[in-house]
Amino acid sequence: MSDLYIGLMSGTALDGIDGVLADFSGPRMVVTHHASAPFAPELRAELMALNTPGDNELHRAALAGNALSRAYAGVVHTLLQQSALPAGAIRAIGAHGQTVRHRPQEFDGTGYTLQLCNPALLAERAGIAVVADFRSRDVAAGGQGAPLVPAFHQGVFGRPSETVLVLNIGGISNLSVLGADGAVIGFDCGPGNALMDHWCQQHTGQPFDAGGAWAARGSVLPELLASLLQEPFLHKTPPKSTGRDLFNPPWLSRQLGPFESAAPADVQATLTEFTASACAISANSHKNNSKILAICGGGALNNYLMQRLQAACPTLQVVATDALGLPALQVEAAAFAWLARQTVCNAPGNLPSVTGAAGLRVLGAIHPA
Repeated sequence: MSDLYIGLMSGTALDGIDGVLADFSGPRMVVTHHASAPFAPELRAELMALNTPGDNELHRAALAGNALSRAYAGVVHTLLQQSALPAGAIRAIGAHGQTVRHRPQEFDGTGYTLQLCNPALLAERAGIAVVADFRSRDVAAGGQGAPLVPAFHQGVFGRPSETVLVLNIGGISNLSVLGADGAVIGFDCGPGNALMDHWCQQHTGQPFDAGGAWAARGSVLPELLASLLQEPFLHKTPPKSTGRDLFNPPWLSRQLGPFESAAPADVQATLTEFTASACAISANSHKNNSKILAICGGGALNNYLMQRLQAACPTLQVVATDALGLPALQVEAAAFAWLARQTVCNAPGNLPSVTGAAGLRVLGAIHPA
């Protein structure tokens, strides 16, 4: 039976979809093909809007889930064309969906996490079984439902002789601590690209600060940075996770209130320093005997951010995960291919040491082809 899986990821940065075709037939997973697609501007705007309360949300969310699933199907078809494989050669698709709410353990003690997707429509369009809704079972078991990638990181990047730190910088940043003894912890550090992207879009019209060039022209505002670093989430003990429910434009506006006259480039430099500092607080406090901090996600392409991370973590070598054998923009999609395989094989996909769940759980729901 085929051991080929497709993983699809669209993260909190809302910059589009990454998809991989992963082969698990050998001793180690191999990504054979990678495809990506930007969001149509109207879909991106709607997904962003659905992160906050608004009118007619149920109707709008359902239609956005349909549109997202059609876009996912387009990436699947690209991967099939690249590989010259029929749909029947793929065992399943792991589709993360688009997170628009993440409130574990809140309100009623259980809380919820919500990823928009119509996996039935995706299965219909792709002709391949779809595994989706990975986070809710962990939340139901008392966990954070995030991050889910550390178990995958351990299999791909773990080393028996030293602790390895893997930092994913998407819209939100999360750290995996892969112990030399096989122990794994992981948690969300705080903001990744979300605040920087928002400020850049607002002041330059560009969706992100390419290479961090705009931030590099600014100067860090020490008082603003100190204020940002007082955010209580940064100092919570893991397990912990967060999202745009916290680090969003209204939160940023409140922080910037006393700094209305600040130059936009200086604010961008400070937001970049804030992201680097929040990540460094986590990395430096969990580094043990690690020599390397491997970066994946879109943040790995921000040269200035990578420089600031290196400055904040002087005892660690800050590199993109490309140096460890898996390109930075493929890691999360590959993780959801792995999670889909875990579900199909009736194997657990979470780590209680990461999420705080009551135990190991098989994650996700399968929608047959």
